[in-house]
Amino acid sequence: RSVNIVALGNERDGFSEDNQPSLIWSYLRRSTLISQIDSSLSASHVGNPVFTEYQACVFGNVRLVVHDCPVWDIFDSDWYTSCRLIGGADIIVIKYSVNDKTSFQDLKDSYVPMVKKALNHCSVPVIISAIGARKNGVPCTCPLCTSDRRSCVTTSEGVQLAKELGATYLELHTLNDFYIQKYFGGVLEYFMIQSLNQKSSEKMKKRKKMQKGHRVKPPQLEQPEKMPILKGEASHYNADLHNLLCCCQCTDVAFYPEDLSMAVEAHKVILCSVSQLFMLLFGVRSPSSAQDASTVQLAQSLFAVETGDPCPSNPRQVPPYAPPVRVVVKDSVFCSCLPDILHFIYSGAFQWERLEEDIKKKLKDPEKTEHVLEKVKCILKTPGKLNTVKDCKSHQIKRLYNTSLRLFFNTPVLADVIFKIQGTTVPAHRAVLVARSEVMAAMFNGNYLEANSILVPVYGVSKDTFLSFLEYLYTDSCCPASILQAMSLLICAEMYQVMRLQHICELYIITQLQSMPSRELASTSLSIVSLLKKAKFHNSDCLSTWLLHFIATNYLIFSQKPEFQELSVEERNFVEMHRWPSNLYLKQLADYRNYIHSQKCHCTVM
Repeated sequence: RSVNIVALGNERDGFSEDNQPSLIWSYLRRSTLISQIDSSLSASHVGNPVFTEYQACVFGNVRLVVHDCPVWDIFDSDWYTSCRLIGGADIIVIKYSVNDKTSFQDLKDSYVPMVKKALNHCSVPVIISAIGARKNGVPCTCPLCTSDRRSCVTTSEGVQLAKELGATYLELHTLNDFYIQKYFGGVLEYFMIQSLNQKSSEKMKKRKKMQKGHRVKPPQLEQPEKMPILKGEASHYNADLHNLLCCCQCTDVAFYPEDLSMAVEAHKVILCSVSQLFMLLFGVRSPSSAQDASTVQLAQSLFAVETGDPCPSNPRQVPPYAPPVRVVVKDSVFCSCLPDILHFIYSGAFQWERLEEDIKKKLKDPEKTEHVLEKVKCILKTPGKLNTVKDCKSHQIKRLYNTSLRLFFNTPVLADVIFKIQGTTVPAHRAVLVARSEVMAAMFNGNYLEANSILVPVYGVSKDTFLSFLEYLYTDSCCPASILQAMSLLICAEMYQVMRLQHICELYIITQLQSMPSRELASTSLSIVSLLKKAKFHNSDCLSTWLLHFIATNYLIFSQKPEFQELSVEERNFVEMHRWPSNLYLKQLADYRNYIHSQKCHCTVM
């Protein structure tokens, strides 16, 4: 017997200490019903933990498995893992800090709809835990209270969120023994008992059903062969951008000290994606549109675009052969640390402690180090959100800016290449393309016509598919609308050798086919054999192998379709060998039915 719990969200606000124990760990450590606790950490890539898995025993001999996911990014980066976790959960716990209004708003607007979709109308109990004492007044539990609605999450907002999910709402003002064991623990243990009772009831029904039978047992239908399992590939988005900086390809801006003794090259589109200051510096935005006057002042005091190579007045038209824009860094101390700062930005800008350490080693002066770090914070902050904070941690500095290149997707701003496809044009940025695709890198840096052309024609791909492909390159996310679109995107990914996108499309196709009921599979006009042929032609070995197993597993459905005759001799032999149900089972079933029919002719009472 086991109980699976999935805990989502972070109970810490932006200023909490990192060593503060989490709600789940506090409960497991303090509860008298829990024993034999073990934990392990799962990570999508180094430095970015996804969830912690705890295993323990509860109620003596019941296995308890808890997945604690403090970062909601898992829904954006790995939707399939998120659905698998929530789909296997017996209880879901959603946590948030009452002093972090921004995170609560993101939870309500972006992630609650995703949780609803993943639950798919399943009756899984949900507990919403509002944690912490509100810092702008005495904690109030009155739903009509409006005294704490400025910067904190009110009780009424939490209650409303619970109503949307049909959840149980709890307020834990502090993580002490009363709130952890008696309040939160009491509710959680009630739902654990309910889950165990339900599982026991279902097991009993199944056992009674199995006990019913005849003197001659029907033939046992074996389970079909297990399908090949496709594993997702970890994202290398930040590594791609960091390699772009190291290789110095397609650079369009060069930073110089005032004596012009050395140059540090970079890419305007990457810098503008992380900072409003660089948008002002390179003419993407005008000073009059700046939301924060201090950003304009910092740009003017820290950088100067050299008059000999001025920044184009129209950033929408930058020829590929244009020399890099020359920018003079007025602050000599900041300029000496600029290579480390650029490596920090291009690596995803989440290793703040490493940047601090590198600058301390280089400058060996605490005052100068603090001076440079404060300027970095001011450059990266987003106007209207958080102000700069001393002693920032990595997870806090990420809130100060937005590293997404989505802002420059399918826009002529700073674009230096235009794709012509199906009579229309799609602007793009060579730096992003070269960083994310080896084929694009060879195309734009080799001895090819595209290397010196602004207009590049694209053949064999539809505009919508190519736009989805570019969106993945810019954002590292992909959401196909259908199986056919996913297959078209897979073909495009294979064409440009973007293997992770190809694996994402394979997983999407497999997930959609697995979720199809037999009736829909029998009536669909979608040709699985055609998908198999395309997967083989475009070197998608994992998908083609899985599709063959899928056809064999659903043999009775596909053998009745005309497309079944399109299989090659080798494919037909594989399907016949692995078909389900097997010929032997069908023969045994026919014999059993004949026996039952013959027994009905005799009166067993007389």
